[in-house]
Amino acid sequence: MRRNALRLACKRLLDFTGALTGLILFWPVMAIVALVIRLTLGKPILFRQVRPGRHEQPFTLLKFRSMVDAEFSTVDPSSDAVRLTKTGAILRRFSLDELPQLWNVLKGEMSLVGPRPLLMEYLDYYTVEQAKRHLMKPGITGLAQINGRNALSWTERFRLDVWYVEHWSLWLDLRILMLTLGKIIRQEGVNQPGHATMEKLGVERR
Repeated sequence: MRRNALRLACKRLLDFTGALTGLILFWPVMAIVALVIRLTLGKPILFRQVRPGRHEQPFTLLKFRSMVDAEFSTVDPSSDAVRLTKTGAILRRFSLDELPQLWNVLKGEMSLVGPRPLLMEYLDYYTVEQAKRHLMKPGITGLAQINGRNALSWTERFRLDVWYVEHWSLWLDLRILMLTLGKIIRQEGVNQPGHATMEKLGVERR
């Protein structure tokens, strides 16, 4: 128990230091992105959505807006791919829309590395095994993100999430962070064909 508590404390230190450093280094980029969104999409600049965190406790996830609001869309409001703007597509291609989540990490709601926080409505779809992904804090990046990202099937993604939870270490976190940088540079697995990110879990499982 003491060893595990120490490892978790070291992970939290890595998260806090990494998030603070990231916010300091990337604030000029974030300021430019915020200005572009304000000029092209208007307010709000940030997209906020309640997601399940560790032990399924809800928190408010932050992202830069990349889509036209469904209520104001002149096209199919249910299609993320159609509502995604040109600016939003660029932000997602380079993962710039995720930068505000550094604040979530700083607050202790997320980790730099961990299973990605999905929608609250997906909780009912998990098997007992898949629900283990919530034993760790959700991450900005994770094992699934370096092994196919949104191009993975949900089954494979959950398998990788659970494997991470059961085998995580600080060295694994550092390796995932380094490999994530390469994935962003190569722009691999950003989405599935016809979708802005991934097909909804409920659609795949029906």
